[in-house]
Amino acid sequence: MTSSHRSTPLPAAGVAVEHDAANSRFRAVVDGLQSVADYRLDGNVLRLTHTEVPAAQEGRGIASALVREALAFAAHQGFKVEPRCSFARGYMQRHPETRGLLA
Repeated sequence: MTSSHRSTPLPAAGVAVEHDAANSRFRAVVDGLQSVADYRLDGNVLRLTHTEVPAAQEGRGIASALVREALAFAAHQGFKVEPRCSFARGYMQRHPETRGLLA
């Protein structure tokens, strides 16, 4: 696993997501506020455990950008995904193309 993974900004939400592997999270800082998607890696299963976006920034696509990046990382690494967080679970239900990643 790489120690860092950085994506380009996502055009729809304008959100740059950074993989903070040392803290097992994907993070984005928008307007000075941090949003995160935490995970736990167990073998080849990436368990998405928590997604948090400041209330003032909800509805801007930030959580979706975080989960999308986490799923892209998992796919690239050959990991399966267990969405324990309700947001991640809902995202995967709304995006059938991600279901092949389910653990």
